[in-house]
Amino acid sequence: MPYLALFSAVFATIGVVQPFLPAFLAARGLAPGEVSLALALGSGVRLLAGPLAGRGADALADPRWLLGLVALAGALAAAGFAGAAGLLGFLAVQAAFNAASAPIIPLSDTLALGAAGQGRIDYGRVRAAGSLAFMLASALAGWLVGGWGLGLVPWLVAGGMLATLAAALTLPRPLPRESGPRRAGFLATLRLPGLARLLLLSGLIQASHAAYYGFAAIHWAAAGHSPGTIGLLWAEGVVGEVLLFMAGRRLMRRLGARGLALLAAGAGLLRWLALAASTDLPVLALAQWLHAFSFGAQHLAAMNLLLALVPPAQAGTAQTLHAALGVGLLTGLMTLASGPLYAAFGGGVFLAMALLCAAALPLALAMPQGRR
Repeated sequence: MPYLALFSAVFATIGVVQPFLPAFLAARGLAPGEVSLALALGSGVRLLAGPLAGRGADALADPRWLLGLVALAGALAAAGFAGAAGLLGFLAVQAAFNAASAPIIPLSDTLALGAAGQGRIDYGRVRAAGSLAFMLASALAGWLVGGWGLGLVPWLVAGGMLATLAAALTLPRPLPRESGPRRAGFLATLRLPGLARLLLLSGLIQASHAAYYGFAAIHWAAAGHSPGTIGLLWAEGVVGEVLLFMAGRRLMRRLGARGLALLAAGAGLLRWLALAASTDLPVLALAQWLHAFSFGAQHLAAMNLLLALVPPAQAGTAQTLHAALGVGLLTGLMTLASGPLYAAFGGGVFLAMALLCAAALPLALAMPQGRR
């Protein structure tokens, strides 16, 4: 199925970027604070690039071509990491890469949710394919990096972007959209009932992963774990996520969006407390199972609410606003803070992530139930 191929390519690429790009930057001489600066810059660029692409997608009858174009630009930017040197060089490449990659997940979700809303696909199962691809790519990248070194990372990312381009061009043409406010802008979309509250909730829960994405691989390597082990830990965390997405329809009928959001906030709180307390392999292996809930349950809740709250003609704008102002803004701020916090406190940085999940609990309790 074309959507399975698309999500597999997109998330296989992320399976390389998230665990190994920070380690690649550190291996090329960037200090922890400089790594967090580069990652936070990428998040800042995404705040602008993503919503602009979303508005463009809503204006197009066929947004597949925009998705393919940004994937091609992402491949070219990823290759630039191989030749970059110095902090300014890496910052420039990071900005270009994130400008290109920012719209990829929201545009993919927009296309997939549109098909799901018309009964053509099961979004949870398609998203599960992406999680499975993330898991396999993370484990494979760990093995390859262990044998060939971190210099391979840019080329793996570029290859994933080219696969995304190929998959985007095989998608079926979207069906005509229902009538709606085609020219509604950012503010009109943000004023949709419940959307701003959803953005804040997703921001708190997903931004709590900032230290994990930026410094878990570095932290675990410093504790003596090999690249292969680290790749398997990242992959293992996604196994439960795959199962969660596969059961997405049943979970939504039973728990609703509110229940899934509460589950995500509670699981995140427990997960980050565990990572702050220990780097022992059994503790890490157990804590990684919670990724299914700390990330996956909130993502499923958010996608359900976006489908319920947003007219189809504003779907691209809403998706990219959710990714940028919801997840991206707070994640960027927490990524920027994670470098100094990790340099000062090591694994204690995860305590700050636990506080975000604690703050999300009352907000999750006030969310609507969404579609069942």
